[in-house]
Amino acid sequence: MVISSRMVSVVLLAVILLAWEYIPPFFDIPKFIIPTLSDCWAELKHMFAYESLTSHILSTALYTVLGFVIGSALGAFLGYVLGMSKFWEKVLSPYILGLQIAPKVAFAPLFIMWFGYNAIPKLLITILIVFFPVVVNVLQAMRTVDKDLISLARVYNFSKWGIFLKIQMPSTMPSLMAGLRISSTLAVIGVAVGEIVGGNRGLGFLISYGGGQANAPMVFNSIILLTLIGVILYAVLVKIEDRVLHYIP
Repeated sequence: MVISSRMVSVVLLAVILLAWEYIPPFFDIPKFIIPTLSDCWAELKHMFAYESLTSHILSTALYTVLGFVIGSALGAFLGYVLGMSKFWEKVLSPYILGLQIAPKVAFAPLFIMWFGYNAIPKLLITILIVFFPVVVNVLQAMRTVDKDLISLARVYNFSKWGIFLKIQMPSTMPSLMAGLRISSTLAVIGVAVGEIVGGNRGLGFLISYGGGQANAPMVFNSIILLTLIGVILYAVLVKIEDRVLHYIP
């Protein structure tokens, strides 16, 4: 009998859920520290009924996708521009590195002071977090493009734009997709940070609100829903990658 990996995953999930339900009561752990699965389920129904959970989920999902798309587009654009210009790469790389090293979470209070308690700070934080993995991956891939192919294209009078479309961009697509997959997981973190620090809407806000009320089931539910949003975004990107890179075994 061959045991599939999916079957093992389902069994492991069942074990985790059973442990979550029965181990905390066995050790007399209060539910405001570790709530059981049934506590979280009861709180989830309450959140849908009285906390407008659907609107919070949609708000977080919207700004996750929006921040991911804008940040990825900016990162890919700058990565390709710097990859095609050695001069500007040398000029801007130190500043990009410095901004990359700076902790992105630290920008949240600053954005709130600038723009107030609204959706702009969490969108900017998400864009900032998503931007760097994409630009670094694309720039690194541009450095490793086969120089012989580029020289051959020039012999055949390819323009710089033609070389980019026919050689450089296809060669960097695997690295670009890898950067997008990494950024998809970070986008959820960016939105959550913005909502926790200064949001009034979204799952991050519910985490902050639930923590202030010692409502651990609300915090657990919000974390699980945030994770689910990230998993869905990642799965969509994997499907897109399979279509785009279908020529790679």
